[in-house]
Amino acid sequence: MGILYIVPTPVGNMEDMTLRAIRTLKEADLILAEDTRTSGILLKHFDIKNQLMSHHKFNEHGTSAAIVERLKAGQTIALISDAGTPGISDPGFYLVREAVAAGITVQCLPGATAFVPAIVSSGLPDDRFCFEGFLPQKKGRQTRLLSLQDEERTMIFYESPYRVVKTLQQLAEVFGGDRQVSCCREISKVHEESVRGTLAEVTAHFQQTEPRGEFVIVVAGKEKQKQKNKN
Repeated sequence: MGILYIVPTPVGNMEDMTLRAIRTLKEADLILAEDTRTSGILLKHFDIKNQLMSHHKFNEHGTSAAIVERLKAGQTIALISDAGTPGISDPGFYLVREAVAAGITVQCLPGATAFVPAIVSSGLPDDRFCFEGFLPQKKGRQTRLLSLQDEERTMIFYESPYRVVKTLQQLAEVFGGDRQVSCCREISKVHEESVRGTLAEVTAHFQQTEPRGEFVIVVAGKEKQKQKNKN
């Protein structure tokens, strides 16, 4: 049987593409892309001319069965998303699950993932953390936030520039305006920036300065209560 490769792509700088990722894509019989137009630019940059097929959250349930059959027939297939590692807040989980269930070898190459540089550069504890990705836009949003009120690990959220102020305001309401946060945007790009401070301070900053680029919001966990000394 063939192999399904999960191939991370740069979140910003093209130089973040690994040599192994380039070789894997050049050797694949088929490349599955979240957006063929976006991926087409990347593939052209690295002179990769293999067959490209659309595979995204709106069609993955319908196309995965046929892809698994191609893998069973011995084809090597690579999955990429618009940026970062497929499956991390991007399409990929469903296809991987179906391939694993069919006994197909799945290999995920190491590479770019936006939340790793964001948490490492945040100055907040990164020995233990929880990744929450994108919050629900409407239904279940408040419930999700309230469920994290007592979370002691550093929390990581993804957000678009259009909702980042609203999200910061809601985080402040749930966790308190004095909770520490780091907002990292445009990771690996020319205008990469991390804005650090309390939720109140960072919210005020982006109310005055228009948010641009995709955001990773890193929020400190709840402080552990100090145990009282026993006499």
